[in-house]
Amino acid sequence: MTMTKNSQRIAFAIAFSACLASLAGCVSSSTSRVTVQEGVKFSKGRELDDLVRAYDAHAMTRSEYEELRQVIMKRPN
Repeated sequence: MTMTKNSQRIAFAIAFSACLASLAGCVSSSTSRVTVQEGVKFSKGRELDDLVRAYDAHAMTRSEYEELRQVIMKRPN
């Protein structure tokens, strides 16, 4: 898959956001009285919405969009 700089940036931003979201469940503070037990999970629907927005913003080609859409659809719920 040949990715443009914009699509690489978007893919990196999505991956980075997912990593940050997964860390949310791991963070605790000794001064905080609230503890987060579970990390944030993104649904396929949200990922697909983000993908459509990126495609509509001309951040990727149609073939890149289709490849990423297939990857998302193959993931378990």
